Amino acid sequence: MLLRVLVGLAGEPERIEVLQSSGYPKLDGAAREAARRSRFRPYVEDGKATPVWALIPIHFALES
Repeated sequence: MLLRVLVGLAGEPERIEVLQSSGYPKLDGAAREAARRSRFRPYVEDGKATPVWALIPIHFALES
């Protein structure tokens, strides 16, 4: 699955969108929650932090 995350000035996720679903709503929700809890390195341009969209691939491995 693929998420699109707007990374804010302090590296926090401000918006999270599912670009490519896993096909399972519970897995999509788990991926969104993991991204929501994550912190990113802010994008810096000319010495100033700038909000930026990032593509985050999520891979699930189901074990038996």
